Amino acid sequence: MSPQTSPRPALPREIWVLAGAALLIALGYGLVAPVLPQFARSFDVSVAAASFVVSAFSLCRLLFAPAGGALIARLGERRIYLSGLLVVALSSVATALAQDYVQLLIFRGLGGIGSTMFTVSAMGLIVRLAPPTARGRASSLYATAFLLGNIAGPVVGGLLAELGLRVPFMVYAVALVLAAGVVWRLLPETGGRGAARAGSTSAEPPMLFGEALRDSAFRAALVSGFANGWSNFGVRVALLPLFAAAALDAGPWAAGAALAVFAVGNALALNLAGRLADVRGRRPLIMVGLLVNGVFTAVLGLSGNIVVVLTVSVLAGVGAGLLNPAQQATVADVVGSERSGGKVLAGFQMAQDAGAILGPVLAGALADRYGYDVAFAVSGAITLLAGLAWLGARETLAGARPSASS
Repeated sequence: MSPQTSPRPALPREIWVLAGAALLIALGYGLVAPVLPQFARSFDVSVAAASFVVSAFSLCRLLFAPAGGALIARLGERRIYLSGLLVVALSSVATALAQDYVQLLIFRGLGGIGSTMFTVSAMGLIVRLAPPTARGRASSLYATAFLLGNIAGPVVGGLLAELGLRVPFMVYAVALVLAAGVVWRLLPETGGRGAARAGSTSAEPPMLFGEALRDSAFRAALVSGFANGWSNFGVRVALLPLFAAAALDAGPWAAGAALAVFAVGNALALNLAGRLADVRGRRPLIMVGLLVNGVFTAVLGLSGNIVVVLTVSVLAGVGAGLLNPAQQATVADVVGSERSGGKVLAGFQMAQDAGAILGPVLAGALADRYGYDVAFAVSGAITLLAGLAWLGARETLAGARPSASS
């Protein structure tokens, strides 16, 4: 029976457990996001130095990703997931206790290592636990939980900051420990050589990155993942608040509003996109998502007032919401549920992180030299060009047992 006519399978309980943990993680991350630059500035450093604390987290994620993938292949997703949560929790406590800027930079950077561990592991767990024809819905559920936490977290974090800039970091650590407790109690052991010794029935060797790279769908996912990281994880977070609040002279409230409506558009599209990706296929959703997100990112810099900025932002968010579940499901299809794909998933995460790191730097330079309109136009063009990579990519939902062959 084809994926288009098969009855829709229910999501396993473990996927809901991961989504619940993601909500706690994202809520905690949202607590510290608006406070971190202010905390760094409290050590009497420049704005550039304060901004680098944010970049250090992403840089450590990128650098540690290959090692994280190897650890997952050896020890299994669940163990590395739990370890990653505890590493970030310890990093958050240490960050709260930092006595100078150098300590803050080191402790926050170490948190990026733990973040890579649990992010890539979560992707691997979704691959293993979700039925092949429900991977789009599983990815959208996980993304929705993260999104809700990211929306609520900054509001609560701003209130907690009134008690002191160190308080949100301690609360974040508690949220991570709670998430680790939930996963430890409710999620079974899966994958890896360590898991095999503990009783796993899978004897398939881990998938290597080079093996996945032979698959046209995975190559296209790397390209679109880089573009997604550039435009939505990097440039939008770094430049949109500056453009809304400074270039349009709309006031500080506009920065938060512009990011919030992007998240709303994202949330509106996620559930529909997840269902469609499991019925109509991954590739059409990815291409439409890249088109919508790319067009509205490109025209963002031409917005003449805050009302237009908010409208364009919510539509760009819809594009990102259409893209992400299908893109994650594609990578999951390439790996399959019978093998550990830690190194493959780490490679995909590195592509997104590379875009998130390079995007703000290069787009910021374009904004300084040529203006925000050029910076957003280039970012939108990169997203649109990523769609070309999918023209010759295979549809991964079509095969009953996807393999790493183009």
